[in-house]
Amino acid sequence: MYLRELLQYDDIVIQCHDNPDADALASGLALYRYLQKRGKNPRFLYRGLNRISKGNLLIMKEKLEIPIRYEPDFEGEAELLVTVDCQYGQRNVSAIQARNIAVIDHHQSMEELPPLSEVRSNIGSCSTVIWDMLQKEGFSVDTDSLLSTALYYGLYTDTNKLSEVSHPLDRDMRDSLTVNKSLITEMSNSSISLDELKLTGKAIFDYEYHGKNKCLLIRADRCDPNVLGVISDFAMETVGVDICLAYFVSEQEIKFSVRSCIREVHANELAAFLAEGIGGGGGHMTKAGGTIRPEKLQKAYTGPLTDTEDIVSEVFSERLNAYLSMYRVLYARDTLLDTSEMKLYEKLPQKLGCVKLTEIFPAGTTVEIRTLEGDIDVQVQEDIYLMIGIEGEVYPIKKEKLESSYRMDDSPYDRTFEYTPSIKEILTGERKSVLGGAHSVISKGGVRIWAKPLTEHIKLFTAWDEEKYYSGKPGDYIARREDDLHDIYIISGSLFDQLYRGIEE
Repeated sequence: MYLRELLQYDDIVIQCHDNPDADALASGLALYRYLQKRGKNPRFLYRGLNRISKGNLLIMKEKLEIPIRYEPDFEGEAELLVTVDCQYGQRNVSAIQARNIAVIDHHQSMEELPPLSEVRSNIGSCSTVIWDMLQKEGFSVDTDSLLSTALYYGLYTDTNKLSEVSHPLDRDMRDSLTVNKSLITEMSNSSISLDELKLTGKAIFDYEYHGKNKCLLIRADRCDPNVLGVISDFAMETVGVDICLAYFVSEQEIKFSVRSCIREVHANELAAFLAEGIGGGGGHMTKAGGTIRPEKLQKAYTGPLTDTEDIVSEVFSERLNAYLSMYRVLYARDTLLDTSEMKLYEKLPQKLGCVKLTEIFPAGTTVEIRTLEGDIDVQVQEDIYLMIGIEGEVYPIKKEKLESSYRMDDSPYDRTFEYTPSIKEILTGERKSVLGGAHSVISKGGVRIWAKPLTEHIKLFTAWDEEKYYSGKPGDYIARREDDLHDIYIISGSLFDQLYRGIEE
C-alpha cells in the first residue's frame, strides 16, 4: 500500500489500540501529519476502558503535540478507518464502523487483511514502517523535529531502548532522524512507575533456574516491555547465569526479552526460535526480544494444559531446552573434517556484482556497510572492493583475490533485493547506495571443496571469526576448501546446487 492511496477519502479516522504505547502514538502522529499536509482533516483517537496514564506517554503527548483523543463512546461510521500499530478486528482494538478499512502495522497478521494494508512483521516498530512509507511519498520529516523525535521514541521503546533492533531499515531510520535527545532522556526516565518497580522486584525473586544451561526463566506480571529489559539486564548480573528469558502474558500478546552473555548462544537467534510459528523475535547477539500471539499459541499447542500462562511457561521451557540441546558446536581452528565421508565439488561460474570502494568514497575514509546481516566497518583503500552475492549479501574483498577468482563482465548489474545495501561515511553520516556504482563480474569457478549435507544442527565458529558463529540446519552443507584444512563454512541448502557441481576425484 502507498499512503497516496488514502487521499481518495475525506472522512478519515486514525485509530490505535486501546492501550496506546509510544510506537502507536508516533505512528498515528506521522500519518496525521501526512494527511494534514495533503489537505485532509483526519481524526486520531483511541478507545478502550482507560485513558493514557503512564508518565512517559503523557510527556510524549504534551511535548510532541500529539493530537490524539480518548473517545470510548465513539459513534458513527467513518468513510475510511486506518488502524496503526494494530489490526482491525483484534481483541485490543475496540471496533469502529467504517465503509473502508486500512491497516499499517508491524505485528504478525492474524486475519485476512483488507486490500489497503501495509504490514511488515520483520520490522522493529510501526514507526519505521510508516517512516519508510513517507520516504516513498517524498515526504521528509527532517524539518519536523517533533515528529522525528516521536518516531525515534516509537522505535526506541518497541525495541527495548534499541537493543533489539535487527532490521537495517530500523537502523536507517534511527540514524537519519534529527532527535531531541534531552526529551528522549526525560521520557525514558519516566517510563517505569513505582508500581512497575515493585513488579520488577517481585518478578526477579520469582524465577526458575535451569542449572544445566545456566539459564533463568522469569515470569512477570503484565508491564511495559521496557520493564522486561530491566528485569533481564539485572538478572544477567548474577553469577552462574549465562542466559535470561523474561516474559509477561496478556490477553492480546505475550512479550518476552532474551539476554545472553556467551558466544555460543546468540540472543537474536534464540528469540526467533522461541517465537517460530507463533509470533516473531529478533535483535542483537546479546540482547533480543519478541512477541507471541495467544491465538497462534493456542492453535499450535497440543498438550493437556488449558490456562494460557501455564501453556506459555511450558512452551518456553520446552523450546528453550530444545534450542540449547539441538546444536553441535564446531570451532574451525580446532576441527579436522573427515573427507572420506564427503564429496568433491567445484564452484560454478556465477554472475555477481562488485564495486570499487574508492568509486563511492575517497581512500582513507572509514565507512559503515549496512546489510540485512548487520553493519560492517571498513576503511576505504585502493585495493578493496565490495562483492554483492546472489542474495544481496555483501562482503569486502581484496583486489588480488577478486582478480584471481572473477573476470569483469560488460553486461550491466541490475539486480534488486529485499533491502538495498548501502554505505555510510562514519565521520559525516553521508549515505550512498552500493548498487549505484556496481559492475558485473563472472566467477571463474575452479575452487574445489569437500562438502556433505548436514544431518544435524551446527553452530560453526569459522577460522576468521571466532566471536560470531554461523548456523547450519539439516539440508544445508558443511564444506571445507580442498587446499585449506581449517577453511570450514556452512552453505545454504537452497543455494548449494546454484554454486557448486560435483566432480570426479
